Amino acid sequence: MSYYQHHVFFCTNERDDGRPSCGERCAGDLRDYAKKKVKGLGLAGKGRVRVNNAGCLDRCDEGPTMVIYPEEVWYHYENEADVDEIISEHLQNGRVVERLRI
Repeated sequence: MSYYQHHVFFCTNERDDGRPSCGERCAGDLRDYAKKKVKGLGLAGKGRVRVNNAGCLDRCDEGPTMVIYPEEVWYHYENEADVDEIISEHLQNGRVVERLRI
């Protein structure tokens, strides 16, 4: 059994070679928002949900991006409303948010 029910990785990489990167699209701020929201909803901790930074997930051109394990579901998002929808639908209710899936 997995230590966490859901492990969420936000790409927060910032490239310096001119290619798009998640970090330049507020990924760090939205990761912080997600972490606070997950904790506020009482979803964080062992056997529950963990939100982490990730280095480059190599999908920045589709981003900003995140991936949720163990389901291996990849998402792009634009704002807090998208993050809220992923938390509500995927993490709380087990439903993939198809409109944000990549």
